[in-house]
Amino acid sequence: MKTFKRIFFLLSLAMIFACQNEQDKVTKPKNVILLISDGTGLSQISSAYFFKDTEPNYSRFQNIGFIKTSSSKEDVTDSAAGATAFASGVKTYNGAIGVDPDTTKVATLIELVQHKKVMTGVIATSSITHATPACFYAHQVVRRMHEDIALDLSKSDVDFFAGGGLKFFTERKDSIDLTKKMSDRGFYINTEKLDQIETIKDQNKVGFLLAENAMPKMQDGRGDFLQNATQLGMDFLTNDKGFFMMVEGSQIDWGGHDNDADYTVAELIDFDNAIGKALDFAEKDGNTLVIVTSDHETGGFTLRSKRKKRENGKEYSDYSEVDISFSTTGHSATLIPVFAYGPGAEEFKGIYENNEIFHKILDATQWTSKK
Repeated sequence: MKTFKRIFFLLSLAMIFACQNEQDKVTKPKNVILLISDGTGLSQISSAYFFKDTEPNYSRFQNIGFIKTSSSKEDVTDSAAGATAFASGVKTYNGAIGVDPDTTKVATLIELVQHKKVMTGVIATSSITHATPACFYAHQVVRRMHEDIALDLSKSDVDFFAGGGLKFFTERKDSIDLTKKMSDRGFYINTEKLDQIETIKDQNKVGFLLAENAMPKMQDGRGDFLQNATQLGMDFLTNDKGFFMMVEGSQIDWGGHDNDADYTVAELIDFDNAIGKALDFAEKDGNTLVIVTSDHETGGFTLRSKRKKRENGKEYSDYSEVDISFSTTGHSATLIPVFAYGPGAEEFKGIYENNEIFHKILDATQWTSKK
């Protein structure tokens, strides 16, 4: 009888430790995909539910929070300050790329995870030197310093990137061809199209510069670049140590600045399709944290009832049809949603400052721990 009790006790302990190990696996992601929809607030997201032909991928999230977006000196942030908060965990001034309010360089997520041999990637529908992607690998006091930012990328530890901005690498004031310099460093650079994974899987580092400046609008034929680059990045970066990848839907913001509803919605739907690729990967992988948010809202985008006229010429609001209006051509200070899926996703609930995204990622992954 004592032997039976001993065996039962040992089996119980084994089950407890097994459950604990399984819980550790669930709460500590190996990979993190951060998707940023520049200039996107709750109303832009809501537009997908009226104008997308299929159910938006936003519906697949259960863990949702909100961030406050003010920069260190301004109530209304810009993309550079917002992305520096995400990438380095500090509030800084508008226009800053990877520097604090005193212009001192601050370490980025991509730089911090190198000692763990975590692979990294950056994707954007803008130039790859634009404010949001730049903040994850560069350090400059002003966001418009595209050639200096390109030089930072050429020296960085980024393993995969895709976007526009070729001219900042090849048509420079210093006459240096950075694509050649990067090739000499072991980068495979393609300036024509995205490759298939079979073509690049054995490369050390990979970069795609597919437009002179920004990528084309969706309305001008960009096609499936964002979701295909997202899939390619995940396939290339997958490894035993894990990866971090930032994906930006850059031009939602530009549609807001232009007060162009069709432009904004087309870019938002494209971004939602990229979310779908990330979630499909995370669901299959089981060890990937997906975070979706924005740096700020642009345009004061509003979904309102359609204004129509009666036969007598008097206007009325038709509540059976949605229309879009804007209140500004600039940014706004509204709270921004945060959506999270996968191990550690529950930590992204609540209302908090935008730089907490950085700290929550590191807390979830323990990438900066000494172990």
